[in-house]
Amino acid sequence: MFHGSMVALATPMRADGSLDDESLSQLVEFHIEKGTDAIVAVGTTGESATLDMKEHCAVIRRVVDQVKGRIPVIAGTGANSTKEAVELTEGAMTAGVDACLLVTPYYNKPSQEGLFQHHKRVADSVPIPQILYNVPGRTACDMLPQTVERLAQVSNIVGIKEATGDIGRAREIISRCGDSMDVYSGDDLTTLQLIEVGAKGAISVTANVAPAAMHEMCRLALNGDIAAARAINERLIALHQALFLESNPIPVKWALSTMGLIPDGIRLPLTTLAAEHHEALRQALKQADLL
Repeated sequence: MFHGSMVALATPMRADGSLDDESLSQLVEFHIEKGTDAIVAVGTTGESATLDMKEHCAVIRRVVDQVKGRIPVIAGTGANSTKEAVELTEGAMTAGVDACLLVTPYYNKPSQEGLFQHHKRVADSVPIPQILYNVPGRTACDMLPQTVERLAQVSNIVGIKEATGDIGRAREIISRCGDSMDVYSGDDLTTLQLIEVGAKGAISVTANVAPAAMHEMCRLALNGDIAAARAINERLIALHQALFLESNPIPVKWALSTMGLIPDGIRLPLTTLAAEHHEALRQALKQADLL
């Protein structure tokens, strides 16, 4: 349903942590101009964990209003409370998004049956296309391929963002689910490899700062021109790595600020990128022809 380079959009904030609506609108226009295939608003890269419900819904509405139907908008609506996930997903549907992205419940550490029932409840409650998001390195909760296969039978669960970086895992999900569910990379470093085994694109952190390159790399790979896609990806490898020198989205917000695209605001308990990492990230941006 959704293909290509989908940016996991950072949420612009001022130095005091307040939301910067003007920068958000400009950032949306930057992505449309550079060819980003879809925008994911208020996913985990968008600091969903520290936005309250009102702010969360307001950012989604602003992105939808700014995009004006030019590209798909996917809203991050996951939560570790099933009731809250339903409410966020309902709000996003009302705002006019094209789909929702739901991270596995973090901290609770539900069983595989709990994961199944959680996502099925949200899907049954809100009739909008939904994409699962598995990132056990952040959630301490791993959705196994068998559970993904069960959820693929729910009609409005249409995809999964698989962020383990495990190519074998992605291959197994694709084999189990076939055409009933699309797989997207949630790990920029292995995106090209995932597309080679059948993924439909990426929900990307790197696309925040290199949208044109990520769009073209995904486009070429999806069209079977792996050699040309690999040439682009080679320029981006250092950036893929440098954007995780500290917890996401700390490095990517510093990079966006350095590029003059957003202010340098971020919310506690996250803090701005440590000075010791500035030069490595700056060099990665230069290698990718972004500075």
